[in-house]
This record gives sequence, structure tokens and C-alpha cells, in this order.
Amino acid sequence: MKSTSLLRVLGVIGSLSSALASPVLNNQITFQSDNENESPITEEQMMSVPYVDTEVLQSMIKLEELEERAKHLFSLAERSIPDYGHPTRVIGSKGHEGTIEYIVSEMKSYGYDVHTQAFQAVNGRINSFNLTITKPDSGLVFDTSSAETLSLSPSTKDKQLVTGQLKLVKNQGCFIEDYSDVSAGDIAFIIRGTCTFGQKSLLAGKVNASAALIYNSEHNDDGLHGTLGEPSDDAIASLGISYNQAAVIIEAMASSKIIASAIVDSDVGYITTRNVIADTTLDVCDDESFVVMLGAHTDSVFEGPGINDDGSGTISLLTVAKALSEIKSKLKHCVRFGFWAAEEEGLLGSNFYAFNLTQEEKDKIALFMDYDMMASPNFAYQVYDANNFDHPIGSQEIKDLYIDWYTSHNLSYTLEPFDGRSDYDGFVRVGIAAGGIATGAEKLKTQKEVEMFGGEVGVAYDKCYHQLCDDLSNPNYKSWIDSTQLIAHSVAIFADDLSPFKKQQATLSTYSYVPSLYKGPHLQM
Repeated sequence: MKSTSLLRVLGVIGSLSSALASPVLNNQITFQSDNENESPITEEQMMSVPYVDTEVLQSMIKLEELEERAKHLFSLAERSIPDYGHPTRVIGSKGHEGTIEYIVSEMKSYGYDVHTQAFQAVNGRINSFNLTITKPDSGLVFDTSSAETLSLSPSTKDKQLVTGQLKLVKNQGCFIEDYSDVSAGDIAFIIRGTCTFGQKSLLAGKVNASAALIYNSEHNDDGLHGTLGEPSDDAIASLGISYNQAAVIIEAMASSKIIASAIVDSDVGYITTRNVIADTTLDVCDDESFVVMLGAHTDSVFEGPGINDDGSGTISLLTVAKALSEIKSKLKHCVRFGFWAAEEEGLLGSNFYAFNLTQEEKDKIALFMDYDMMASPNFAYQVYDANNFDHPIGSQEIKDLYIDWYTSHNLSYTLEPFDGRSDYDGFVRVGIAAGGIATGAEKLKTQKEVEMFGGEVGVAYDKCYHQLCDDLSNPNYKSWIDSTQLIAHSVAIFADDLSPFKKQQATLSTYSYVPSLYKGPHLQM
């Protein structure tokens, strides 16, 4: 067989848009071609084409391509500067829309079957906030430096300052009777735990509190980087504060009246955005009854361009997709790439996709692999700690593949909680085996991890996480190239052999989902 014929079979030669497969007729696969004299490819010839080899696919991942794509993604983020004052790819921005158009264009050019999926996403921005808590009889002003507004919090009334007595809510604040001591205009003081922050805010609103202040239940100085989740008409302006600062205030409340003043200026609404779904065409894979799926998210936070979070995952997927289209091999099982919007708003895009799958479509997805933050500067190689007891059956096999790859390359790894913080969560919730890798976000690197991976102890894996400095200077290209090669490996191996997932498919329906502490990158309870 001529090499040009082989490439035509795989749909990856030159002008991919003109290499469209037609139905199989008389044991022949025919194509539109610029060369009218080229003979059709028979099924017998197709059978002689080799299957994708993981080592060959990994060798096609090049540092220069990651760098060039990162530069382009940053240029797209710069399109948002006139509207936002800085580069960003937050949903609704020109930077994010440009990212979607770029992905669609690239994946189509590689010969994938591409479509977008539109959905309504909640979009919130905190413009400003302030919290002051005082003890009037002594003039004492308490330390509230850990205070933060919870994501998707509404504004205080008319975006003006509200002042009221700080009232401690009973128990965990998960039932309306817990708010019996809170009067209209008071500011409800609520401990974190048991139910979501959104539920606590809603109940405080139902008793006409002017604001809700939720304090961390963990005995430390950490504030709450949380979210209220879906907007509610009854929810009120809601802030979080650390346990240690709250404890001082609660002690004073035992003997004195404590007054709180808060102002939150925020904008919360809905916009239409899009996921991008790209499939290998049926002429390059033998078995279309099961697909291997992997994904990354396309959006950044408002604060910055998101080159690591998750521009790195997006770029890794594009790079692997391109390599897969160029390799002179075929696939036993089809591969599907998912590019999710509105992850930073609470996994909205991936959840929309997963929750709207029919049962037949769910059964077709053998597994989902999540790739979020592949290039953290102070990296650790993290494997999501999935298993077949707490998660859909097959999740353990995904974890084992990553561990085997790191071990075979003499690389260390750590296990990261599989706790719903990224786009695998929706798939887990509908019973699809899932897993993934990461290189770290806001948590601090330990001494043990420095011994394993190098880097700086006591410094965040990504000190530019959710900040403006997550730009072209932020990615670590060693971790990025290693991670992308592992992604290529995961595609090659599972596209070749899904037997563990096929055998376990009948058992998936027994999985029972347990709600997560997280909704995307934010705590929700």
C-alpha cells in the first residue's frame, strides 16, 4: 500500500477537510480525493494497517509545540484587555470565545468530527467587598483579615453598607429553626459544615438577615475559598472567615453585643457559552461501541489568562490530538476529546455534558480522564486516588496506568484526593469510570515532596494559581512535557485495550455517588 493511501485511510493527510469517508460498498472504503486516479482502499488492506504504538505517539510530543501554543493562547487572552483591563479567558470574554474558536479550528483541521454544545452558565464577579466587626462598649475592632466573599454571592442590598448585630446561628445552620435567634437586619454568624454554603445563605435570607458570615470549622488561620453554587432569590451577601479569627469574636459575644458592617458589590447572572466535543472518525477505529474520553477546561478565572490553569491541559489535548491524527496507525476503539467551558464557575460545562447523556451514551463511554493543570511551576506529579470501591468500577485501572508509567520512567508520584475538584466529577456522578493527573494548585509543597520532585518547600505548587501572573512565565515545561507524554500514553493504551472496562460495564450501575466537599475549585460545604 502506498503511504499516501494509508494516510487517506486514517483521514490525516494534507487537506483533511477534503478527505471525507463515504459508506463501505463491496468491501471497499472510498474517499473523496484530489487524485482521481487513486484506487479505493479495500478492507483487507485496512486490516494490514498497524495499531497505534504508545512509544511512537509519545515521541511525537514536542516542547516547541507546547511553547508555540501557549503563546497563541496568551494572545487570545489579550483580546479581553479592552473589556477587563488585563488578559483573561473567563467565560463571556473575547479571550474565552477566541479559545473556543481556536480549538474548533484546530480539531477540524486534524480531521476530527467536531461539534459544540451550548449551555447557560452562571457567571459571577466580585467587584469589591469590606467587612468590619466591632465591640462598641470598648471600641475594639476585631481582626477580619482572612475574610473573603464567597463566589457567586449576591451584593448587599443596593450594593450599600449594611450594619447589624452579629448573631450566632445554632448547630450547623442547615435548618430554618437554627436561625430562631436571628432577627431581620442582623448578620448571621454560621459555622461551616454538614450542608452547603448556599443552603446556609438561603436560610439566613429567609429570616431577613442582612448578610451571612460563615466561619471555617478547621482550627487554623485559613479563610473560606467557597462558592454558593447556583444563584437563589433568597440567598444573601455571604462572606467567609477563618476559625481562629472567628473564635476570638465568639468569645467576646458571650459577654458583649458585637456589631458587624459589610458591603459586597458583585454581579451575578447567566451567559451562554460552549463545550467543544471532538471524535475520531469511524474510519480510523475498529470498534465504535466504546469510546475512550479525555478532557480539559477552556476557561480561566476572571483574574488572569490561565496559561497553566487550564491552558496547559487544553494545549496538551490539542497536541496529543494532532499527533494521533498524524501517526500512521489505526485505533481499536474510538477516542473523544472534551473541552469544557465554565469549569471555574463550578464544573458547569462538564456537568452539563455528563448529566444530559442518555443511558445509551453513558454506556458507550468506557472511561473519562481529566487533565487540569499540567505545568505547575513548583510541581508534584499527582495521581487522583480513585478506586473501584468508592468510585465507578474501572477507576482503579486508570490510576494504575498512571502509576505504572511514572514507575517505569523512574519518576516519583503522589496520590491526590479524588474529591470533585475538577471535571471528572460529573462523569463519576453518572457512573462512568474516571481518573486523571495534575501537577498541583494552591497547596504548599512539603519537604518530602521537595526530596521527590525538587522545587521549593513551603511554596505553593502554583504560586500564580488564579492570579494575573499565570502567564507565559508561569509554566514548568519539564512537568508539562512529561504530563503530555503520559496523556498520549493513556490514549494509546486504552484505545488499544478496553477489556477491563467491558467486563465491568454491567457493574457500573451499582455505584452510589457521595456528595463532594467541592464544586470545582471552590468549597461548597
